[in-house]
Amino acid sequence: MNDLKNKNFKICVIKGDGIGVEVVNETLRMLKAYEKILKSVNFEFIEAKAGLTEFFNNKDAIPNETIETAKKCDAILFGAITSPKPTEIGEELNKLYKSPILTLRKELDLYSNVRPTIDYNSNIDFVIVRENTEGLYIKEEYYDEENEFAIAKRKISKKGSERIVRFAFDYAISNNRKKVSCIHKSNVLRVTDGLFLKTFEKIAKDEKYRNIIHNDYLVDATAMYIIKSPEMFDVMVTTNLFGDILSDEASALGGGLGLAPSANIGDNYALFEPVHGSAPDIAGQGIANPMATMLCCAMMLDYLKIDSKPIKNAVKRAFLEGNTTADLGGSLNTKEVTDKIIEYLTLE
Repeated sequence: MNDLKNKNFKICVIKGDGIGVEVVNETLRMLKAYEKILKSVNFEFIEAKAGLTEFFNNKDAIPNETIETAKKCDAILFGAITSPKPTEIGEELNKLYKSPILTLRKELDLYSNVRPTIDYNSNIDFVIVRENTEGLYIKEEYYDEENEFAIAKRKISKKGSERIVRFAFDYAISNNRKKVSCIHKSNVLRVTDGLFLKTFEKIAKDEKYRNIIHNDYLVDATAMYIIKSPEMFDVMVTTNLFGDILSDEASALGGGLGLAPSANIGDNYALFEPVHGSAPDIAGQGIANPMATMLCCAMMLDYLKIDSKPIKNAVKRAFLEGNTTADLGGSLNTKEVTDKIIEYLTLE
């Protein structure tokens, strides 16, 4: 473990909705146990509100107070929120609703979304680095009532492309990875994805990255390769929507969304969230899988430069020994999975 001396960290905790509350609570219980093992590290958990419940209570899914709290903390641990369908809440409420996670990404400029895929039973181990603030997710849409069609703008900037590509190459270097692949659709989207690919090719020639292999693939081919030959990938860098879809597809290789963590990282802030949603249909039943959130916690510790290996190893052992929730074929409930992982932590 790292030689740490009285390090104090403020963690903004946003539990959100549904199973987000359950998996975050169990992850905090695990982290408190790990804090005792570390001894020299202290975590202060500062809870902030966001989500559909907050929206229905106060007509604001993410209050300004939550954003300001997040800015004052060393990292943010985010559970899951329930996003209402536009047809479910009516026209007036729909105008008021704003996505908490998209708002935080924008307000904190969390331009890098990092989603690892690891299969504990094979040699599959790659990371998708997704641009997090541009593309179609800028949410600039309009509907032409007279002609009955809808249009969404897709923004790809030189600045946004440069910083996400450099992030991917720097990530490869710092994590001892050998290859970075650009995923795009420039054969059709010749202007937007053409700019992204051109930026990638220019940065790949930087002397700093001379030891990193680089190549590129079309996104539709990549979707096939992820299933057919996932071992061919190491680090992938891509635009917002493509990365969102491909990373969810890739999670199936490692056991599904219950084992899929992610990090949203900018120059000054970082937020960590499981890829799975709030699953309101199983909320409160004690059967939610906490492993993805615990792996998010491990990514958070990496960001804070705290040894995360014992947590990663404990989750891996619980998975391989079948001490999991039903979604991974096990018979344990949420609390029992956490108990096992805490037990394995103490054995490190």
